[in-house]
Amino acid sequence: MLPDMQSRVLDLNARYAQAIDDDRLEEWPAFFTESARYVVTTAENFEQGLPLGMIYATSRAMLQDRVRSLREANIYEAQRYRHVVGLPLLEPTQDGATRASTSFIVVRVMRSGETAVFATGCYRDVIVADASDGALRFAERIVVLDSRQIDTLLALPL
Repeated sequence: MLPDMQSRVLDLNARYAQAIDDDRLEEWPAFFTESARYVVTTAENFEQGLPLGMIYATSRAMLQDRVRSLREANIYEAQRYRHVVGLPLLEPTQDGATRASTSFIVVRVMRSGETAVFATGCYRDVIVADASDGALRFAERIVVLDSRQIDTLLALPL
């Protein structure tokens, strides 16, 4: 894999995490293609090939709806995340996309100041260059959580 692609994927992951961590959730769907798939699942379910997850979206519009509901409809305790994202392992595909596997850890900080490891796992991505502007976007992001025990307060995207 070309070093240039490695640095572009690093930048994509850094900007993605920063948008979530800075509570700029309205920017989050733009990291995905129009027909992207975003799934949050457990390692156990992923390994067994079970298709559905705790969060399952099949388009950018569904992600936009999720943000809208977080802002206007859902009630959840005020919190913020801090992502620490590892180096992606890249693999080109036959169709010009890039597959990436990237470890992550997310710490959740509550309004009270309580800080705890919220989630660890691996992003399993299919990344493509947008034909209109050349920007990299996720055609698929499967968030594979290491633990099958996840706080039911999974409100913000991972």
